[in-house]
Amino acid sequence: MPDPRLRPRAHHTPVDVTVADGVDLPVPADGEVWVVGAVVLNEAGRVFAQRRGPRRRLFPDCWDIVGGHVEPGESLLEALAREVEEETGWRLRHVRRLLGVTAWDGDDGGGTRHEADYLVEVEGDLSHPALEWSKHTAYDWFGAHDLPRLKENRAPGEQLVHDLIAQALHGR
Repeated sequence: MPDPRLRPRAHHTPVDVTVADGVDLPVPADGEVWVVGAVVLNEAGRVFAQRRGPRRRLFPDCWDIVGGHVEPGESLLEALAREVEEETGWRLRHVRRLLGVTAWDGDDGGGTRHEADYLVEVEGDLSHPALEWSKHTAYDWFGAHDLPRLKENRAPGEQLVHDLIAQALHGR
């Protein structure tokens, strides 16, 4: 009988999350490192972002969307729901659309990451996110006039977060 510790962990699609027709959820290939991002839009048409702590290895003291790495054996949808809850205390309810898939290399030696970013709807108290304060120092809601702030502490050409939020704001 095979060792049960060697079997992939069973994951299930969160039953209370709906995905809009036509939204692509790529399946990571063996050996690929994937990251998911959630662009959360509130009723006022503003997008949530949180500032990464100054001691973070990747993108220290920069604005970022909610998200993180997909764990081995985890689907992108499962990772998206988990990251939203871990980073904000909110619950993912609906994936409206895929904003894009990119590949990037961090300066941490972690290799190439494939990132899928989604415009999502969440449930919870949007005025009081339960941030992981050990990882993030602030949060804010960004409108079109606030977009330049998203470039703070970013290297030239490192505008993924800015561009995703701009795309979400202009395409809503």
